Amino acid sequence: MKVGFIGLGNMGSGMAANLLKAEHEVTVYNRTPSKAQALVERGARYAAQVADACRGEAVITMLSDDSAVEGVVFGDAGVISSLGKGGIHISSSTISVALSERLAAGHAASGQRFVAAPVFGRPDAAAAAMLFIVVAGAPDAVDACMPLFEAIGQKTFRFGENPPDVNLVKLSGNFLITSVIEALGEALALVGKAGLDQHQYLDFLTSTLFVAPVYKTYGGLIADKKFEPAGFAAPLGFKDNRLVLAAAETLRVPMPLASLIYNRFLTLLAHGGESLDWSAISQLAAEDAGQVARTVRGF
Repeated sequence: MKVGFIGLGNMGSGMAANLLKAEHEVTVYNRTPSKAQALVERGARYAAQVADACRGEAVITMLSDDSAVEGVVFGDAGVISSLGKGGIHISSSTISVALSERLAAGHAASGQRFVAAPVFGRPDAAAAAMLFIVVAGAPDAVDACMPLFEAIGQKTFRFGENPPDVNLVKLSGNFLITSVIEALGEALALVGKAGLDQHQYLDFLTSTLFVAPVYKTYGGLIADKKFEPAGFAAPLGFKDNRLVLAAAETLRVPMPLASLIYNRFLTLLAHGGESLDWSAISQLAAEDAGQVARTVRGF
């Protein structure tokens, strides 16, 4: 399949590499051109501008936030003005429900198709083609995209025809991940202050009642205090938490735990945690317990 890929950050670079590995014809664009070099060396075509990545059957965007997506899609020589009639824009970015609605309407008005396909998994999963993909869009468009999803992920879950629905699924899923991080941080602070070995405690948890990957992955990061380099940076986690609260406000759904986590992220960023992994919010419980001093940190 002839596909463009826009956004070659920690996640996008691995996804694009796996499309190449599956022998799709990939054209890559990134605001910082040097990030495309490794993919060009592996056979990708280089796009000097967004429009050059929109010449195929589909284009995938994997960008950091609403503002970045808006600029690429609605800007001059952007995706909407460059993608052909019937072309498919696959948005894998974690964006607001409101922006997903705008994207769906904008593409429909231009005779194009829009598929929302956010992904679950950290950069190592993206590199290994082990992402979980949640997808919504017109059935014919989603069917056409399945070879792409099979190249980048281990399983694709279809949620019907309304793209914003899976953006809500993605935001709610990230909220659940941060809830686990917060809970693990509090529990490990409790047993740690009592003098128990946190790694032994974590081994017990993840070998019995809490065997889900999220507990193993983030429990290990928290116990090891391994927050740099960030697999998923704290400002992005803060952004996702803000978006889930915005969706909750629109739907009139109180989310008190999300509000608490919002303030955890705000505290982390206020004390210089911009470069840390989002799992670093776990250490605020240890700080509250007097186990570590509150400083600008890598913990």
